[in-house]
Amino acid sequence: MAARAMNPVQALSDAAPRPYWLDDPSRPEALPALVGDEHCDLLVVGGGYSGLWTALLAKERDPGRDVVLIEAQETGWAASGRNGGFCSASLTHGWANGAARWPDELTTLNKLGLQNLDDIEATLARHGIDCDFERTGEIDIATAPHQVHELQEAAEELDALGITGYEYLDRDALRAEVHSPTFLAGLWDRDGVAMLHPARLAWGLKRACTELGVRIYEHTPGTELSSRAAGIAVRTPYGRVYARHAALGTNAFPSLVKRVRPYIAPVYDYALMTEPLNAEQLDAVGWKGRQGLGDAANHFHYFRITPDHRILWGGYDIVYHYGGGVRAEYDHHPATYQKLAEHFFRCFPQLEGVRFTHAWGGAIDTCSRFSAFFGTAHGGKVAYALGYTGLGVGATRFGADVMLDLLSGKRTERTELEMVRSKPLPFPPEPVRSMGIGITQWSMTKADENGGRRNLWLKAMDKVGLGFDS
Repeated sequence: MAARAMNPVQALSDAAPRPYWLDDPSRPEALPALVGDEHCDLLVVGGGYSGLWTALLAKERDPGRDVVLIEAQETGWAASGRNGGFCSASLTHGWANGAARWPDELTTLNKLGLQNLDDIEATLARHGIDCDFERTGEIDIATAPHQVHELQEAAEELDALGITGYEYLDRDALRAEVHSPTFLAGLWDRDGVAMLHPARLAWGLKRACTELGVRIYEHTPGTELSSRAAGIAVRTPYGRVYARHAALGTNAFPSLVKRVRPYIAPVYDYALMTEPLNAEQLDAVGWKGRQGLGDAANHFHYFRITPDHRILWGGYDIVYHYGGGVRAEYDHHPATYQKLAEHFFRCFPQLEGVRFTHAWGGAIDTCSRFSAFFGTAHGGKVAYALGYTGLGVGATRFGADVMLDLLSGKRTERTELEMVRSKPLPFPPEPVRSMGIGITQWSMTKADENGGRRNLWLKAMDKVGLGFDS
């Protein structure tokens, strides 16, 4: 039995300041950087899920296509190796956001999202990628009385829309799945979410890409993009890549297409990982179904259990830094770690004494509509997809297909979607951006404290379609 922790700070005392998922003996060695010039049909910029899926699908569509991928650090080191491992079918950051923004396309978007998740599962089997993929579903949890009513209404609305696969759980049914004295009700998405090991997914995609002939260069940032008569050129520190087309998967990092930068506000999210639970502790929480969990507050927590019986606990704080910078020093936020630890033991008081082994953070590419947007630049020679707002583990594969469709110039079911053809509202410049985000954060906290009632600021943001989330 783990030594009893006197308080949450002590439970954090041995936590390593690095992502649990990347602290893995199966982590592959970095590939060499690009030195000199390269030529290819398709250049992919970014070695996270967005770039890796694009490179893999490009080769599967056309095995003869010459594909190069460049990554500024190492494959999967950023958001793709730091997230909670929730692989959702949703392409719209949840059905409610999709219903509010694209009601006429909701059925199609739901169908395409479930097909995308099926295709991910099939790809993992086809390429032998072992990333602990478990199609467990996810439960949204009410921890306040007003959230119970919201989940009941959501269940009724889903039924009216003909969207299946959801089950409302009352308090007893929910606590039979996972036990916490704070749980009041739940809405279980049984079909639309899988749990996985996020870094192993990235590393498996990297291996699959190289086996299909993709040339990957790590520690090779793209620093400048320019048009040429026959295509584009991307400068790197030690050379240049010349390509007919380029697909950009840089997400939270500054885009090589500068005009899209105002659409993204990089925000930081943080997570903790516990030590493995023993048999007695596992019995105390139940969780035999291993579903992903998330509470229904504006400032929400997400949590899941790993195959080796650890609990990942993340979310709540959304930290934005003035100017929208993405820096290594932002990867850690001790005040948030302490807050998360306090909330963990409030949720699971039966686990008092458990310690945390890892604490980390990372940047999320938030946009004002909470789901990805797409486009082209340089006369259609460059495509981009970004703005996944924390739900990119699954949706990046769909985004990769969209980018390849756009580069092909062909009309497809995907490119005809209003979701794909439209853009979110850009965030305003500083200092208005920081002021607006601050007011929104404060308002979201007040709504959580006041029975979910949204103040005039949030109602105004809803009306114009400008939001802030992670």
